[in-house]
Amino acid sequence: MFNKLKGVEARFGVLEKKLSDPDIVNDREAYQKYIREHADLSKLVTAYRAYQQVVEEIDDSTEMLRDSDPEIRDLAREEVNALNLRKEAIEDELKKLLMPKDPNDQKNVLIEIRAGTGGEEAGLFANDLFRMYNRYAENNHWKVEIMSHHATGVGGLKEVIAMIQGRGAYSRLKYESGIHRVQRVPETETQGRIHTSAVTVAVLPEAEEVELDIDPTELKIDVYRSTGPGGQSVNTTDSAVRITHLPSGLVVTCQDEKSQHKNKAKALKVLRARLMDQIVREQNARRSQERKSQIGTGDRSGRIRTYNFPQGRVTDHRIGLTLYKLEGILQGDIDTIIGELTTYYQAQALQNAESDKERGSAVDHS
Repeated sequence: MFNKLKGVEARFGVLEKKLSDPDIVNDREAYQKYIREHADLSKLVTAYRAYQQVVEEIDDSTEMLRDSDPEIRDLAREEVNALNLRKEAIEDELKKLLMPKDPNDQKNVLIEIRAGTGGEEAGLFANDLFRMYNRYAENNHWKVEIMSHHATGVGGLKEVIAMIQGRGAYSRLKYESGIHRVQRVPETETQGRIHTSAVTVAVLPEAEEVELDIDPTELKIDVYRSTGPGGQSVNTTDSAVRITHLPSGLVVTCQDEKSQHKNKAKALKVLRARLMDQIVREQNARRSQERKSQIGTGDRSGRIRTYNFPQGRVTDHRIGLTLYKLEGILQGDIDTIIGELTTYYQAQALQNAESDKERGSAVDHS
């Protein structure tokens, strides 16, 4: 680990020299490339330098343990104990920082929200969740572009697909995939009974064209007239687009724009993201049959979170986190939940990596 850290620190020094080079500064593309790499390494180098400083301080305090004055020896012993605890904490941080990063972390995300069981109440909650993610995006100065949406006619959403554009969007939202359950009393409920409804959320990293080359001959593209609630036509031209990917059977529709060209472009973005997600999940399943869900992808197979309105409570079932600030969370204040999930999955990934290392070491010795 420390050999790798020495290499990282050396590279950091090279980058600092490049960023002060006038030729690099005047080359916008090169400057942006190096400044991003510098920013990516900065946290790791800072932690490594803090580690080196602690090691030096431990050596100095250890020398004081040999002092003839017992009071100085006692002080030195306390100092060494405190420094060793700090050293262990920095080592843990360095291990996390050195873990392979998810290559999708800095990407934009495609978020798909669909009403599940619960009828109109599920549609209303789908709208609540979309507003929550919209507010969270605003708080992070991200751009939200609606790719497709189908309203229920009573203020709810049957489905909405949106692209959230912003650096690090996927790294923050990737654990939101799954079933979100709501418990509340509907306005139409005269007996005051609590109803339970469900909404599914899928978060996919945006797939660039260079990552996934789609053969145009494998696409069936249909155009038709856009329709609104109740089936009435909202356009007088055939601007809505339906794209079917023949090999996989995936179907994407888009009718939000008045332009057929724009609807086709949006539908292709959605299709590309879904195909890339399908490929990655198939690869993960082949690589690790014993692990049903890979760290970092989120679990879509079951309930992940419950929003209980009577108690003002939100519970994330994966990490056992309960917060009594439902109103704030639905206004986009989800940083606490996302932070706790990130810490949990990082720790789990680190534990798995160490277990794999131990198994590998045991095989080598045998």
